[in-house]
Amino acid sequence: MKLYDLGKVPWEESQLLYHALAYLGWESMVFLSPAAPYVCIGYHQDVTHEIDLDFCKTNHIPVFRREVGGGAVYLDGNQLFFQLILREDHPVIPASREAFYRKFLQPVIQVYRRIGIDAQYKPVNDVIVRNKKISGTGVGEIGDCIVFVGNLILDFNYDRMSRVLKVPDEKFRDKVQKTMEGNLTTIRRELGAAKSAPWKEETLNQMMAEEFARLLGDFIPGEKEAALADKIEALRPKMLTDAWLYRRRKRFPERAVKIRAGVAVRHRIHKAPGGLVRADFQLVDGRLFSVSLSGDFFCYPGHALDLLEAMLEGTALEDVGRVVTDFCGRKDIEIPGVGFQDWVNVLG
Repeated sequence: MKLYDLGKVPWEESQLLYHALAYLGWESMVFLSPAAPYVCIGYHQDVTHEIDLDFCKTNHIPVFRREVGGGAVYLDGNQLFFQLILREDHPVIPASREAFYRKFLQPVIQVYRRIGIDAQYKPVNDVIVRNKKISGTGVGEIGDCIVFVGNLILDFNYDRMSRVLKVPDEKFRDKVQKTMEGNLTTIRRELGAAKSAPWKEETLNQMMAEEFARLLGDFIPGEKEAALADKIEALRPKMLTDAWLYRRRKRFPERAVKIRAGVAVRHRIHKAPGGLVRADFQLVDGRLFSVSLSGDFFCYPGHALDLLEAMLEGTALEDVGRVVTDFCGRKDIEIPGVGFQDWVNVLG
């Protein structure tokens, strides 16, 4: 398997590269970090709900939608990315997503331990130290591949992260920042400035390569080939457009804006164990229309939400439970930590 150890790359390439490798079907391991800051949202999120787009525009902070689930995050060069691309039939891939995380987070945990941080695995997909998160990770299906992405966090800009999020007021924003500071830690915070200084990007990436090699075998050093560069360029017209960024946003027909008997527009939020779930829909004479589901959970396959939205279209409110039962009973869909009652709660 090839190893692309690329160091600092343009911000957009830090995302486009693993998408390109997956669509090419090239099994590989990638280490890199972005040369400039940006915001990245999960595949199932509605950017208009999650991000203060005016602030990002004013401060020249790009926003990107990845084809991997999870939540919105502010990314910069103090976060060292690892990206593992495996074909979906690779024999090392466990049957369930939790088993996948448990197995493939071990190299990350071992690297943290090697530098003196007592990291632990916490289901479904967290690496924690002293009950604080110290790595952001996610798994997605892109093309015929499973893509596992995550980071080692050297340092983190809590203030900027809280600022790019869309929140109701400044008091709430301050609460968000304090909550992040209390629940997300970094190498610098754990070791202190002096002890963390020796752990440079090159050294940590070498450790990561050694630990992942225990699971995957020895890597072959790779450079960005012409075919890979061409695929990255081919993805730009899709993934760097407003159409892609706003893809989960659905506009209600203008007639639904007017309030009358039997017509309501609902926006509901529910916190499931697997993440935040949002539902926007019209309720017209007791039936659901223009259903839009989003959130920071992980969903396999990625298009499963489109299916549930279609199944709910025109459904009577009292039949939502039956539709959700049919959806949750499908063997080809997996949404860790989001189950029957969570969907009923957010749609009821």
